[in-house]
Order: sequence, then C-alpha cells, then structure tokens
Amino acid sequence: MAQHKASTGNHVKPGNKPAPKAKPREPFNLNRFLKTLGPGLITGASDDDPSGIGTYSQAGAQLGYGIGWTMLFTFPLMAAIQEISARVGRVSGHGISGNVCRHYPLWLLNIVVTLLFVANTINIAADLGAMADAATLLVGGHAILYVLFFGVTSVAAQIFLDYKRYVSVLKWLTLSLFAYVAALGFARISWGEALAGIFIPRLSWSDSYFTTIVAIFGTTISPYLFFWQASQEAEDQRIDARKQPLIEKHYGARREFSRIRADTLVGMAFSNLIALSIIITAAATLHAAGRTDIQTSAQAAEALRPIAGPFAEAIFALGIVGTGLLAIPVLAGSTAYAVGEGRRWPVGLARKPKEAAAFYAVLALSAGFGIALNFTPINPISALYWSAVINGVLAVPVMVLLMFMARRHDVMGRYVITGPLYWLGWLSTVAMLLSVFAMGVGWLLGAV
Repeated sequence: MAQHKASTGNHVKPGNKPAPKAKPREPFNLNRFLKTLGPGLITGASDDDPSGIGTYSQAGAQLGYGIGWTMLFTFPLMAAIQEISARVGRVSGHGISGNVCRHYPLWLLNIVVTLLFVANTINIAADLGAMADAATLLVGGHAILYVLFFGVTSVAAQIFLDYKRYVSVLKWLTLSLFAYVAALGFARISWGEALAGIFIPRLSWSDSYFTTIVAIFGTTISPYLFFWQASQEAEDQRIDARKQPLIEKHYGARREFSRIRADTLVGMAFSNLIALSIIITAAATLHAAGRTDIQTSAQAAEALRPIAGPFAEAIFALGIVGTGLLAIPVLAGSTAYAVGEGRRWPVGLARKPKEAAAFYAVLALSAGFGIALNFTPINPISALYWSAVINGVLAVPVMVLLMFMARRHDVMGRYVITGPLYWLGWLSTVAMLLSVFAMGVGWLLGAV
C-alpha cells in the first residue's frame, strides 16, 4: 500500500529528469534598472560636452529648427558603434588600445594613440575655457582661476576618489544636462516647425550647411567615446570577482549583452535628447532673433538673456559647468586608458595611484596640457576646429579597426558581431567617412 501511494503523482520515466520549472519573470524595477546603467550612460552624457554644446547652439542659431533631423539620423549610428565598442571590451577584457597592441602593428597603435592624445588635450582646453566663461557669467571673477579650479578638481577626483563613489558622482552629474530640457520652458517654441525639422529633413546645398552637418557628426561620433566605453566595460569586469572576460567564461553572456544594449541605448538616447533640446532652444531664441553669429557655448548662454530672460541664461550656464565636469574626466581618462593599455601598463581608475602610477601620470598630463593651453595666446575655441579635424580623421580608421576586431575570433571568440548590429556599425563608419570627405572638400574650397 505504501509502495502504491509512493508511485502515484507525477510519473517520471527511468533515466529522465523532470524539467526544471521556469523562474517567474521579475517585475520591472526602476531602481534596479538605474543601477545597471553605467559606461553607456556616462559615455552618452559626456558626448554633450561644452564644445559640443557650442556646436549644437551654433547649428540651431544658424539653421533653425530644420537641422533637428540630424539627431534622429545619428542616434542608431552612434548607438551601434558604441555597443560594438562595449562588447569588444566586455568579451575580450581589454579596451580598444589593448586589443590593437595585441593583434596589430605597433606603428598603427602609435599613430592612433598620438592623434587621440592631441585631440583630447585640445578638447579639454576648449571645455575648460567654456566652463570658466560660464562660471564668470554666473558669479563673476577671473576666468583663468576657474580654469585652474575645474581642471585640478577633475584630475584630483579621478586619482583620489574611490572608483565606485567616483562613478556614482559621474552618474549624478548627468542630471546637469536636464538644464537644457528646462531651458525649453523659457523659449517660445513653434512645436509644429520643431517636429517638422526632426522628421522631415530639409537640405540646403550650401557650404555653411554641410560644414554644420560635418561639425554635428564629428561632435556626436567621437573616438574618445569608443575608447572610454570599451575600457570601462573591461574595468568593470576586472573589479568584479564574479565576472571574467566572456571569451574565457561564457556563462551569462546573453544577460551581459542585454545590459550593454540597454545601457548604450539609454545613454545615446539621452545624449541626443539633450542635443536636440539645445538645437530647439537656440532655434526658438537666437535664430528667431537673427543672432546667427554664436561661436561658443558661453556665447549662447549670454545671448539668451535678452531673448529668454536671465533664468534661461543661468540654466544654460549651469549646464555647461555640469557637463564639463562630466566630460573632462572622460576625455582625460580615455587618453590614459589608450596609452596605458597600448603599453600594457596596469591601468584603471579602480587601482590605487601607487599601483598604476604611469596611467595616472598620463591622465594628469593630458589635463595639465589642457589647462596650460588656456594660458597661451592660442585660442582654445579656435584650436577646437583642429581638434574636430583630428577627431574626424581619427574616427574613420578607429571605426574600421573596431569593425575588423568585432569579427576576429581571437578577439571575440564565439561572440563575433553579426547581423543588423554589424551592418549598422559599417553604416556608421561609412557615414563618418563621408562626413570627413565633405569636411575636406569644404576646407579645400574655402582655401581656393
């Protein structure tokens, strides 16, 4: 009788194990989701640095609402190339420079790293100059003192703050970019025209129009962003004892790729939303008032006062300072990662200064040169043009290298990039190549 009772119930054939019950799907938790955001969110937010704000302000001031379509167009392109960068870092356990030094000639690595160092240093100088001008607008004082304060503070935070706390600070700094969404509330916007400008491209066959398009592409798809996100994925993997490069430990790859995609899409969407807000604000105020001569982000903030009121000016200026504090560490950090990984030094913001002295020395040197440029007769804003040229030229070979890396089995193992993401990555590369070609043609025509 006992045997009969024991045999009743769910009957399992000998040799067959009962199928495990599927775990119930956890409900969406906003707090848990926000904690998973990191490299992608910070990368996207740092794309809207003060020099980028100047570019978007100039675009909106010169061309009005009609240039808004560029943000919709560039979103899938930048999201694809950034996701590929992140996957390379997470799968291989090395950033872009670390993979180049292992699989490509040394001369190629040296050219790429040198160009990145020069472009990032000039960009840091321009961002510090814009932040100083914005701080002067807000509270007065001498701009050069603000250059020193912001530059030294950014470097000291990277060197001496605990890595997790530092990343948390960078995440909080992304909130400063909502200043540009708030600035929309002070402008009289024709939303019909604004939406038409986003969804219906209006091309103008003129040198100034295509120069602006090239500037937007160069600002939106920048090499330092590729290096930073790939290195941060590798860094996060190094400091988490539960993680290993996916090429060595395959478990959890699908979950990691889902996290990377969500993080990257949120970061890039956030970046383009802010950029679009800046364009629309400039179009509704500066362009509508005939102010098309805006050259810098600080000029844009100052020009808003008589048109949209002092609050709009203050919000715009605060955003410049906040996003600069976010962008300068990314610029200096991406330089240090590129140089350090290429030389196979111990690298990483999670390491103590004594453990990665050379890495931190490069970081401080890049920021130090950026500070010093503000003490020379060289106008950092003028120098930014050459930085854009270098960035544009550098982006193309780096993107080509990245796409080849993404298909190498000795880099990616079983996780080589395929399908729509792969082709979107190549489309982004071709778009960048065409923008550099257009920039070169415009440059030559202007010199004639």
